Amino acid sequence: MLQGKTALVTGSTSGIGLGIAKALAARGANIVLNGFGDVEGARAQIEALGVPVLYHGADMSRPHDIEDLMRAAAARFGRVDILVNNAGIQHVAPIETFAPERWDAIIAINLSSAFHTIRLALPAMRAAGWGRIINVASVHGLVASVHKSAYVAAKHGLVGLTKVVALETATTGITCNAICPGWVLTPLVQQQVDAKAAALGISNEEATRRLLGEKEPSMQFTTPQELGELAVFFCSPAANNVRGVAWNMDGGWLAQ
Repeated sequence: MLQGKTALVTGSTSGIGLGIAKALAARGANIVLNGFGDVEGARAQIEALGVPVLYHGADMSRPHDIEDLMRAAAARFGRVDILVNNAGIQHVAPIETFAPERWDAIIAINLSSAFHTIRLALPAMRAAGWGRIINVASVHGLVASVHKSAYVAAKHGLVGLTKVVALETATTGITCNAICPGWVLTPLVQQQVDAKAAALGISNEEATRRLLGEKEPSMQFTTPQELGELAVFFCSPAANNVRGVAWNMDGGWLAQ
């Protein structure tokens, strides 16, 4: 389905990003990996699916690094056909004690990096007459939670950016959409589970139950594999006219 296409997935050495990269690779796409996790492990999982892999260690808070990442992808594969903006970090604190440098880092990595990758990817997509831009936002791009000011602001901004790009490409073969997961058991979320267990003196299992119970009626985590299949759908002909949506996969979080 995606043979001959190249997918760049930021923050793809683990968690959601790796799940999306594997789903696209399974359909034949070349993969550009990026991130600071288990690089060799991620590369091996993608190579096992029989597609070429390029890894680039760009720090997504640095525009110069992002420019180098996009150049490297184009040099290896010609262009980026599928751009998945997934890189993200989190910090939780009340606004009055929220460290300004943490705010700056979250906005840079969770929001500004997507602006930079999109602006650099669009010319080649326009020339080819086809492209898919998928921004991994969050349910927190649609609603808020306390103590997550920078993350919520960045993800709301990412949903807004998605809509603008969709409008600017509306008459082309390029689409731009956002995926808005609820709780996904990634290393980032596992840290929150561990912190809750330690703070309340409860088991990890009870902390997980409480975390899900606060927001997610299904009482189950969304998986990186499920999110990967949604990304594949966005890349399929069936989604040719799906433009500017913020598609929540959240176990009923927003239905309440």
